[in-house]
Amino acid sequence: MLQSLTIKNYALLQELEMRPSDKLNMITGETGAGKSIMLGAIGLLLGNRADTRSLYSEDRKCIIEGVFTINKFSLESIFDQEELDYDPVCILRREISPSGKSRAFVNDTPVRLETMRGIGHLLVDIHSQHDTLLLGDNSYQREVIDAYAANEKHRKTYYKKYQQYRRAKQEFERVSTEASRLRQEDDYNRFLLEELHRATLQDGEQEQLEETVKVMENAGHIQEQLQTIQLLCGGEDVSVDQLLAQMKQAVTKIASFSPAYETIYQRIESCLIELRDVSSEVESEALKIDFDQEKVEATQERLDLLYKLQQKHQRSSVPELLELQQELEEKVDQVNNLDEEINRLKQVQEVSHREMQEAAEKLTKSRQATFAPLAKELTKLLRNLGIPDAVVEIERQEVEPTDSGTDEIVILFSANKGIAPQELRGVASGGEFSRLMFCIKYILASKTSLPTIIFDEIDTGVSGEIAIKMVNMMKEMANKHQVISISHLPQVAAKGDAHYFVYKDNSSEKAVSNIRRLSEEERVEEIAKMLGGNNPSSIAYENAKELLSC
Repeated sequence: MLQSLTIKNYALLQELEMRPSDKLNMITGETGAGKSIMLGAIGLLLGNRADTRSLYSEDRKCIIEGVFTINKFSLESIFDQEELDYDPVCILRREISPSGKSRAFVNDTPVRLETMRGIGHLLVDIHSQHDTLLLGDNSYQREVIDAYAANEKHRKTYYKKYQQYRRAKQEFERVSTEASRLRQEDDYNRFLLEELHRATLQDGEQEQLEETVKVMENAGHIQEQLQTIQLLCGGEDVSVDQLLAQMKQAVTKIASFSPAYETIYQRIESCLIELRDVSSEVESEALKIDFDQEKVEATQERLDLLYKLQQKHQRSSVPELLELQQELEEKVDQVNNLDEEINRLKQVQEVSHREMQEAAEKLTKSRQATFAPLAKELTKLLRNLGIPDAVVEIERQEVEPTDSGTDEIVILFSANKGIAPQELRGVASGGEFSRLMFCIKYILASKTSLPTIIFDEIDTGVSGEIAIKMVNMMKEMANKHQVISISHLPQVAAKGDAHYFVYKDNSSEKAVSNIRRLSEEERVEEIAKMLGGNNPSSIAYENAKELLSC
């Protein structure tokens, strides 16, 4: 329900505030006074595009704000989806700066225009005489059926099953496509894997082989240098070993004179031990040097194989080749298990498809059960509203599963005797469409929680008697829902629980539109003027009082 509407600096509206009744509100005024401007401002709260040309003063920003009570609409999940804080009182605000920048807010949180549009259309439903495109849309007709049948539970169940089926189908198709690709690659992958297996790759092998080749290729030089080291360490003439032994003997003679000399002795002893250990290791390494041409060739051949594999697979080391080998093993294993996985996914898809179909059938059955009673009720209402030969029929066509079911709902209509009902797109005039939409909303008002409904001159072109019937239906709707009606007919305006008058003030340099709620005396004056012009007669006043008292 709309608690309040504030409009600042929009079109001819300098500043306007309206607090409508929670029942039936009537808005009247001369043509051009600004009633359509109000609808344009409300349209901005519903996500319509903004234009700086709509600013009253070009140097100030425009602000449109609507405060709504939303506790009856079960919108918590919508706010959760949009990551917005839910509050039983929802504030929609739209701002347009002089530069043309537009900003949208929900409960003071900046939001995308799409978000405001999605929430706004759940709170306000504007219906005009020319609102024909919506009614001609099959998806809207399906929504009418679901609302009439109270199908929310069936819709949620079906949607859940539909999403499960879609995911199962997508996964089956993905794996099947991947399987086809893998099978095409499988022979080549197996060949590569067998080649790597034959190579019996070992981590760290390449470094060892490269070291072996280096040593063998430089065996003579290495042997010569090792021999030199051995001679220097412990040769027969002068060697490091002999010199250290002499140093040790000299220090021994003076060690008792000072602890410092004892320390030097210990250090020389350590050097002597380390030197002899080095000499022993050099001798051991020298014994290992055994040049073997066949071994060199075999080692080089093995290295060549490793280099070739690295070059072939664009890898730089044996560990990377081992990683490739593991990847190929996984691919081969995956192909080996493909049939089993595809069969499993196929079964999952078949089960989810069956469950989706069962949910779709329940939804279809629930929808079809409403066709006859809804068509009968609409036909009766339309005949009561001045279309005596009206006939409404509802048909269903089977379609491929969508997120809303397997049904395409088609409402068929005929306004003329002897003419078979046809699809709405091509058979109804504007006035007939308007009355049909009005009847649909009247019926749905007793079935569900509708948002604030705004009727924009829906009574245009109908007789006074039909207008009275329409406004009486509005009164019934307003017992459960907030209704706002813009009208030129006094019979309609007199039935409102609240009456607002839109007028244009030309006293300043620039015209300004305003709105005010009329008192009971002012309502008599306004209805009398609607009946008899700007200078109503006493009879017009009496008629106005009579209309207001009915």
